Amino acid sequence: MGQRAVREALASGLLTQPWRGVVMRANDALKLKTRAEAALLAVAPPVVLSGQTSLALHGISAAEGSAIHVTVPYERRIKSKPGLVVHQGYYRPTDVIELDGLATFPIDLAMAEFLCDGDRRTAFAALDESLRGLPPDHFGKLRENIRGRLDDRRDRRGIHRALTLLDLATGKAESPPESILRLVVVGAGFPVPEPQYQITDFDGRLIYRLDMAWPSRRIALEYDGYAAHENQGDYDAERDSRMTARGWLTIRAAAEDLRDSSRLLRELREAFRLRSA
Repeated sequence: MGQRAVREALASGLLTQPWRGVVMRANDALKLKTRAEAALLAVAPPVVLSGQTSLALHGISAAEGSAIHVTVPYERRIKSKPGLVVHQGYYRPTDVIELDGLATFPIDLAMAEFLCDGDRRTAFAALDESLRGLPPDHFGKLRENIRGRLDDRRDRRGIHRALTLLDLATGKAESPPESILRLVVVGAGFPVPEPQYQITDFDGRLIYRLDMAWPSRRIALEYDGYAAHENQGDYDAERDSRMTARGWLTIRAAAEDLRDSSRLLRELREAFRLRSA
């Protein structure tokens, strides 16, 4: 294009420059793949997409974020920039795969890394999503591979947290908020609930499926996502009434309870107090 044309395109907004030395079409600035490729160009090899960004490229929606994460060898002294997070770490050439033409970590290595140093809630939701719907043998293999990556990790910071999250994940949550809700209640000291617990009739036919439950106490915890429960208040009330007739206590949580869980935890403690008595 020539320097003058590039400057004019930048000034008019047709092009944008996320980091020094790299320009892209402004219309592509929100595309993950474009921003990831720009980050690799800005840092220059040896560099690999890692952590949260790598997981998003693998299709894990819970890991999507605006910043691009890359990892460089320890001997490279490169600082992070706005929108570009640079990690230093040890990795072998065999640890790098090509995804859509981009150098990135495989899902097990990226997950191990994110569980150690990523946002705790986001990392757990991403882990649950990566396990969701897998056949039992693939489910077990992915967990085993992530655990192996944690065992091989030279930087031992965050290992205990990562192993705790790995043991807690079931892959049965139907959305990232459900995963986070599970993390909230267990973190508050409640027993680990059973996910997607089924209520059946005398003939074994499915009546309801509960997001989370403590069957021995007949306490259910349901997450009311906006999309799934919009205009369903009457149905939910009728369902709760039928569950009450079966001896169940139903606690309902919403998005605001993930930001401030005091109300939710107070109701749960009261339900456990009643059932313990």
